[in-house]
Amino acid sequence: MPQGPGGVIFCTGDLLNLWPVAPAPVVEPPLKRAVVFIDGQNLYHCVRETFGYSHPNYDVMKLSHATCRLRGWNVSQVRFYTGFPDATDNAQWHAFWVKKLLAIKRQGAHVYSRALRYRDRVIELGQGVTHTKRIGEEKGIDVRLAIDVIRLAHRNAYDVALVFSQDQDLSEVADEVRLISREQHRWIKMACAFPYAAGCPNARGINGTDWVQIKLTHYLFTFRRSLTGGSVV
Repeated sequence: MPQGPGGVIFCTGDLLNLWPVAPAPVVEPPLKRAVVFIDGQNLYHCVRETFGYSHPNYDVMKLSHATCRLRGWNVSQVRFYTGFPDATDNAQWHAFWVKKLLAIKRQGAHVYSRALRYRDRVIELGQGVTHTKRIGEEKGIDVRLAIDVIRLAHRNAYDVALVFSQDQDLSEVADEVRLISREQHRWIKMACAFPYAAGCPNARGINGTDWVQIKLTHYLFTFRRSLTGGSVV
C-alpha cells in the first residue's frame, strides 16, 4: 500500500470506494400524509369519562380532519374500528351502531367491525355479597388496528399515523413504526389523540408516540358542525 511522508497512508480510488459513508439525513416532508386510525369504543369511553357524554356523539370524519388540520397534516385515509353488540344481546345499541357505521362508511371512512363477546363477571360488593354483571368485550379489534398501522407503514401509505386511542398495548406498534422508519430511511411519525381536561382520570397518551390532546372546545366544534351537517346518527 503506498505511503506518503511520515507514514501517512494514501488510499487509491478502489479503496476509497470501500470507505464507509455516513447515510444521508432523513428529511422531514413539508407536506405530511396522515392516516387516521380510530378505536371507536376506546374513544367513546374516554370521551364519556372526560367530557361526560353518554353515547358516541363524535363525527369521525370531522374530528379527524379538524385534529390533523391543527398540526398541518393532510388526511389521506380515515379508518374506524369498533365492536358492537349483537341484536340478541342489546337490540338498542345494535341498531344504533348499525346506523352509525353506515353513516361513517358513506362519509368515506374504512370501517372494520366485529360483534362483542359477552361473559359474566362477578363483582365483590363486600361482606360476602357479590353481583354478577354481563360484560361485553372486543375481540380482535385492537389487533386489526395494530396490523393495519404496520402494514400501511410498510407500504409507504402515510407519513403520520394518528391513532385515536389510549391503549398502551399500541406502544409496541410505535416501536415497530420507528424500526420501519429506519429500514426505509424515511421520516414517519406515530401520534395518538385523546380527550383531555384538567383533572381527567387518564391524561396519558400511548407511550412512544406524540400526544395530541383534544380539549372540550375542539371536540364541541367538530360535534356542533356535525349537528348542522346532519351526519350524526
